[in-house]
Amino acid sequence: MQMKNVHIPADKKVTEGAIATYWFEDGILVSLSKPVRRTVALIAENVELVKSITGGKRVPVLIYLTNSPVPDKATRQFSTEKLPEIYKAMAMVSKPGLAQLIMNLLFKFKAPAIPMKSFTNALEAREWLQQFI
Repeated sequence: MQMKNVHIPADKKVTEGAIATYWFEDGILVSLSKPVRRTVALIAENVELVKSITGGKRVPVLIYLTNSPVPDKATRQFSTEKLPEIYKAMAMVSKPGLAQLIMNLLFKFKAPAIPMKSFTNALEAREWLQQFI
């Protein structure tokens, strides 16, 4: 699956962040990743951005992953701590192998604190997320 096939909707409120573009579809926050290196500062900024988009509610998120540089250990640890603050569940859509690589990097020693699953098919990802709306 190529991320270039993801279309940002013209009929929805779209929010641009430093690491992703966001919009809601049927109760699911959709995130189109940008190919930038994540840092603790960028993740902290993004957590606040997501909270402002969701009104501080935890929501299911569908992330279209893109290739981006591997973040350092502190950033990976910070990300894993912050995920449960903003998300109920996470479905990651990517080319085969990419999501698995990210899961292995983020959760090498500890399982994720929220339900997470990787997909190569966005429709399957949305169907899985429906249970968390």
